[in-house]
Formats: sequence, C-alpha cells, structure tokens
Amino acid sequence: MEEDVHEYEGRALTVSYDATRCIHVRGCVEGLPAVFDADRRPWVDPDAAGADAVAEVVERCPTGALQYERADGRGEATPPVNTVTATSDGPLYVRGDVTVRAGETVLADTRVGLCRCGHSGNKPLCDNSHARVFDAAGAGETPDPTAPPDAEERPDEPADGPLTVTATRNGPFRLEGQFLLRTVDGVEHRESAALCRCGSSGNKPFCDGTHAEVGFTTAEGE
Repeated sequence: MEEDVHEYEGRALTVSYDATRCIHVRGCVEGLPAVFDADRRPWVDPDAAGADAVAEVVERCPTGALQYERADGRGEATPPVNTVTATSDGPLYVRGDVTVRAGETVLADTRVGLCRCGHSGNKPLCDNSHARVFDAAGAGETPDPTAPPDAEERPDEPADGPLTVTATRNGPFRLEGQFLLRTVDGVEHRESAALCRCGSSGNKPFCDGTHAEVGFTTAEGE
C-alpha cells in the first residue's frame, strides 16, 4: 500500500493529505472552499476557517485521505457505530474502529475506502479505478457513507468495538466485529462477512467464490 502524505500547518490545526487515498469525492472543496481549493497552491489553507469547521469537513472525507491534528489536542472521535457501505458502482466505505490487515496490519483508522472492483493499483485501498470498469448498480441508492446511521438503521444489537477487515490473498475481504452493512437493498447488522473484492461476484457485495474463476490476484505481500 502506497502513501503520498502532504502536511499543511495552520495556527490552530495541521491538515494532512494522502494523495494515494483520495478518490476525489470533493466533499472538502464543496464543503469548505475557502480552506480547500484545488486550483490554489498550496491547495489547503487551514487558517481560512475556524478549527471546528475544518475538523468537521475533514471528518467527512470517506476514504481518510484527509486527517487533522489540532493544537489544543482534541482529536477525531471514533464513531459510535461501525458502518460498511457498499456504494453503487463504487468502493466499500468503512467507518468506525477499523483495522485493515493484508498479511499484516496496514492501516488503523476511523475512515477507509476499500477497492471492490478488483482493479485498484493500490490494493486493498480504492484508487478510483471503479469509475472506468465497475458496474454493481442495484435497485436504489446507497446511504451517504459520511452520515451516521439514522434511527431506522440502528439495530437493537450493538455495532461498536473493534472491526477487523482482512484482505485475503487472491480472495475476499473478511470482516470480523460488530457492524452495520449498508447496501442498495437496505441495512443489516452483522458480526462477520466475506465481501467481494474481485468485482465479479454474482451476489455483490458478498463473495461467491468467483475470484477463483476469474484469476483475481491481489497486491504483493497479501
């Protein structure tokens, strides 16, 4: 997994940006254009808005490409509910107390975007390759991955605590822990799942073994 991290220091907080995790959702430039301006260099000006406003927009970045460190020591809270959103024709967005493993721990974060089209050059993370190759549309729209579950989505069972996502070698993502799985078909509480990452399952978002038939290969080291 590659990294390309840039830091933008302000008086109240420092914003960091990992270009390899960005898939240009544009929530930052649309949410706070005075701070995030893709046509300006440097493109991030942390002092152009209050620290609370900047932190709020950063926390909406669904892939975790944007992070912040505040001078007052306040940090991003772990979401109280783990959610996994299989977006229509797009990645798996995972939010919560998340650890991603691929042979070893490669990432621990509250916001992650994972490839499920099989074509990312930065597996297991999404790099926007789905935009040219992936078709997983369903009969509806998936929930906003940056929004917390509403009252109707909340289950009676807990959906917090550690959530481990293991990117198996030449196979699916295996998830262990309490979480809500959000798809075009609705929301369900899960404690485990095997989710397709080759892009070819006939039962998306779940794995159906098709990865073996299509010769899916994963990144070195998985």
